[in-house]
Formats: sequence, C-alpha cells, structure tokens
Amino acid sequence: MGGDFEVIKKDVMGRIGILRTKSGKIETPTILPVINPKNIVVSPRKMKRIGADAVITNSYIIYSSPKLKERARKEGLHKMLQFDGPIMTDSGSFQLSVYGDIDIESKEILRFQREIGSDICVPIDIPTKPDEKWDKAKKDVEITLERLREMKEIKREFEDLSLVAPIQGSTHKDLREMSAREAGKLDFDIYAIGAVVPLLEEYRYRDLVDVVLHSKFNLPLNRPVHLFGAGHPMTFSLAVLMGCDLFDSAAYVLYAMDKRYLTVNGTHKLSELRYFPCNCPVCSEYSPREVMESGEDERTRLLALHNLYESFSEIKRIKQAIVDGRLWELVQIRCRSHPRLLDALRNLIRYSGEMERFDPSTKSAFFYGGIESNERTEVLRYRRKLEAMEIKKTPALITTLNRELEDFEEVYYLKPPFGPFPKELEETYPFNCETPDIFDEEMVKTALGNVIILIENEKNRGKEILFEYDERYNHPLIEEVKRYTEVKKGRCDLKC
Repeated sequence: MGGDFEVIKKDVMGRIGILRTKSGKIETPTILPVINPKNIVVSPRKMKRIGADAVITNSYIIYSSPKLKERARKEGLHKMLQFDGPIMTDSGSFQLSVYGDIDIESKEILRFQREIGSDICVPIDIPTKPDEKWDKAKKDVEITLERLREMKEIKREFEDLSLVAPIQGSTHKDLREMSAREAGKLDFDIYAIGAVVPLLEEYRYRDLVDVVLHSKFNLPLNRPVHLFGAGHPMTFSLAVLMGCDLFDSAAYVLYAMDKRYLTVNGTHKLSELRYFPCNCPVCSEYSPREVMESGEDERTRLLALHNLYESFSEIKRIKQAIVDGRLWELVQIRCRSHPRLLDALRNLIRYSGEMERFDPSTKSAFFYGGIESNERTEVLRYRRKLEAMEIKKTPALITTLNRELEDFEEVYYLKPPFGPFPKELEETYPFNCETPDIFDEEMVKTALGNVIILIENEKNRGKEILFEYDERYNHPLIEEVKRYTEVKKGRCDLKC
C-alpha cells in the first residue's frame, strides 16, 4: 500500500506527523478543503498558498457527470483541479447517506479513483445515522467491513495509493469499537471515523467524544485518523486532543454561501457584524458592509477565503500548542466558547485514565484552566505514582507554608491540584504548574485527597508525618486528615 506515517511530536493524544503520498507530504494535523468539481469557489492554488497541503473531492460526482468524467480521464485529477499536491477522493458514501442508493459498486469506484490519479482513495461504506437501532447499525458495520476485506484482496492494484478504512457504528459505543478493531486488523493506510456530521450539525459534541474515543482506542497507533465532515475551527483542537489527524472541510464554503463568518469561538451572521475580529487579507481590506454589498458570487468567495484563513490559523495554533505541550489548555479555552463544547470537555475527562497512556510524561508547563484540570492526564498519572510512593525518612513534613525546614529529613510541598510532592522537585514539571492564588474547591479537594493517599500508605509503617496548611485549604477533607491526629493552629502532628 502507498503512504506511510511518521509521528514528529505528541501531546496527550494529539500529534504532529508526516503522511507521505505519491504526490507529496501532508503535515498533520490539517484540513483537506472540499472541492466541488462542479463549482470551485476558491481555486486550489489559492488554497495551497493559504496552507492546504492536500485537498479532497468527490469521485462519484465526477464519475456521474459525463463531461467531468471524460475530462478527469483525459487530463488526470491534478491537472483538472490545478493542484499539484496530494488529492483525496471520497467515494459517494455521502450521496448514499442522503439519497439511500448510488448506482456503482465499491470496486468500480475505487478503480476509477485510481484511474484519474487520486492519491488517497475511499471505498463505499455504509454511513449510519446517529441513534439508529442497534441491529441495523450492526448490519451496516458488517457490510462496510466486508467491503474493506474485499478491498484488501485487490490491494495490489493500489500499491501506490493510500487507502482509507471508514469506521462506522452510529452512536453505539460497542459497534464503534468492533468496527475499529476489525478494520484495524486489515492494515489500511488511514482510518476515517464516519457519519458524525449530524452530531456536529446538532451540536452533540458530548456524543462526538464517545464516538471518536471508542473508535480511536481500538485503532492502530501508527496510522493517521481522519474525522469526516469536521469543518468548523471551533472543534479542531478538541478533535486533535482525541487523536484525530485529518479533517475535511466543506464548511468554509457552505457557511459562506449562507453569509456566515467562521471564528474559533463560533459563527457570526455577516449582517450582524460591524467589525471583522480578524486581520486576514480579506478582513484587512474589506469591512463587513463592503463584503455584504458585494455581488453574491464575490461575497461568497470573500467569506470562503476568510473561513479558510481562520481554519488554517487554528491548525497552526494547535500545532504550536502540541510543540509547547499545552494542547489541554487550548482545548479548555475553546470549549468555554460554547456550552455544548463544555459538555464535551466534561465528558472527555471521564476518559483521562485511558488517555494518560498516550500522553508524554515530560513537558515544560502545566497551566490550571478550571475544574476540569483536576482530572487531566498529568494529575491522574501523579495520583498513581503517589499510591506507590513510600516516605523513607522521618520525621517528614507535608507543608503549604514558607518557613525554615531544617528540622525535617524529608519535606513534601503541597500544591493543588497535585497534592504532596518532594520539595526537590519544586521547579520541575508538573509541580511548577501555574495556578490562581485563590484556590477553587475542586483544586483543594484533589490536593487533600492525594495527601490522604500518601498518609494511608504510611499509617502501618510506624512513621511520623507532620502536616501544616494555610487558610486556603479550608475544606471538609481536612477532617479526613485530622482523623489521624489532633489539629492545632493549622498544624497536624500525624503519627501514622
């Protein structure tokens, strides 16, 4: 098979990688702008200048148009679209989901994709709408898997191409797992999580988290993951955090046709904008009124251009966040732009324990960004370490106060949300974390809970531990700590 994938940098489950195809490299994460061959609003050459390493078009639309079909066969896809980078071709599954049937077999459309020079080919899978009955969704998964197995049998025809395996299963977690697990055995170049557009359109981001993660956890780690139809920049960072590497975006032009302006914080109606909150070439040259008063085609083109600039700017922010080890923080910022995204973040942290195994153990910084930070992968990892930690020297001190410590052989500083840690590690990650001076209740609860874990480990070892705290730790869990000793003036003499 064509195409290989090299991971360059990771943060949580997000990663910067290089996907190699016969027409060039794609640096992930990235967007593949959708090109409708019947109506090209922004030229593919312009897309490349904006940041598109690759684009995607629909091979079924080309196949179904005698004029386009003949031209594609004669010129080849790259010349026809005037794009010299990698081109991905969808198979007609979207039309199948909308119209219920298409008049072509999966093998035939794959061979057509190869004939016209596609770099990344997608078979015809069976997209299953959200909340479909389990039996129907399972049948659709089985048909999709059977087509993928057939595709594997003829893969020698496609050795120079990158082949995509769609993952289906509706909103049924077990079916998404089965689909991903079985497709993963077939060794495709790219895996694509499909049929999520209705979830995105209905702002069901919480359900999106379940669908993506139950797929991702069961897919090969050495292959890129494409999230079909995820075209709004406000969702990109969340999807990358969950391990998605590629997106295809028709949103840039569909929203433009509806006179809507994309930002990372949501969508604006052009008619309601007095100022453009952006400094891209379009927003620098035109006012909202000037764009609104342009002719329909020009207005759509200008808005589509801005929407692409905004989308690729967000991709760059995400990549830099991965480099800096601060993808969590970017996601927390983005997810506070919409209540449904906040729902998604709160669902996401339920999976932190499973996500922790993907997250690099060393980074440069940890910024506390709200109560969800208490369940970040770094905090859970340290909690596990505390459960195995043993205090070797006594008397030991767990303290939040800044004072002379010569009387103690072993000192643990207390800093939320991590709790107690050896003072020698004060300037190291993640204990050099930036937190607000005024602690919220969840920070204190997490920190004191970890104090109790450390004390519980020592209570049967006959060791003396002292604990002292300031007023910021006024929390009911203090009573749990006091169970081991008497507390006077903010100091506990713990004799475990």
